[in-house]
Amino acid sequence: MSTFLLEIVTPERQVYSEQVESLNVRGVEGELGILAGHIPMVTPLQIAPVSIKTGGRTEILAVNGGFVEIRKDKVVVLAESAERPTEIDVERAKAARERAEVRLQSKQDEYDHRRAELALQKAMNRLNVAGK
Repeated sequence: MSTFLLEIVTPERQVYSEQVESLNVRGVEGELGILAGHIPMVTPLQIAPVSIKTGGRTEILAVNGGFVEIRKDKVVVLAESAERPTEIDVERAKAARERAEVRLQSKQDEYDHRRAELALQKAMNRLNVAGK
């Protein structure tokens, strides 16, 4: 099967850089499967796991927003944050989920409510990836 270079980059570091067979991401328009030779494009990403397949194995990473840029010879994910399952502090993610749930139940302005929703989505994404 054909491969392409996948790079996953955050403001702090390069999280991933390997030849892969396929990549599945969740864009704002829905799920997107990427294989070698995909048409070039750029699209924003939702807070969701990304699935990377190569050499008969699948790796899942927690990606919290950003963009995917598909080029002729490689794909670059520019993420706000990205973590492998082994890098996720499950207790910290559970605490973040609980804080976000409490904030969502309290009366607050729309801006704080949206921030709490995003915090909850990020915590749930990390917990889902850590549990797989």
